[in-house]
Amino acid sequence: MQIFVDADACPVVHIIEKIAKKYQVAVTLLCDTNHILDSEYSEVMVVGAGADAVDYKLISICHKGDIVVSQDYGVAAMALGKGAYAIHQSGKWYTDENIDQMLMERHLNKKARRSSSKNHIKGPRKRTEEDDNRFAESFEKMICKAIGV
Repeated sequence: MQIFVDADACPVVHIIEKIAKKYQVAVTLLCDTNHILDSEYSEVMVVGAGADAVDYKLISICHKGDIVVSQDYGVAAMALGKGAYAIHQSGKWYTDENIDQMLMERHLNKKARRSSSKNHIKGPRKRTEEDDNRFAESFEKMICKAIGV
């Protein structure tokens, strides 16, 4: 089992590495050439810059039983299709039971944004320590499930 992280602007890399190290699970951080990552624990894989280059590379190398960390619902859906586990940086697990609804909501929101005359979209709220704790707890549970502990 291995952990693959869509690491472009991922705020929980340090948490992922800390927990993965505890369970001695390998981590691969994927980023494009526009981001510079350095890690003492993880393998860093730099993929050419392109709209979805990191996403496609991540999906091409993950396997059944691996864990994928991504905020992209499409990546999560493809990972689930390969039999991998998938988790959002919020700690929410993507599952076969919830992914279709999440993809539909994403589609409808995108459609609404396109039809709106307002182009300004408020960004995500500032990440808190509670957010990090929630992710850490959920991520550790996922690792335990994946390795059968």
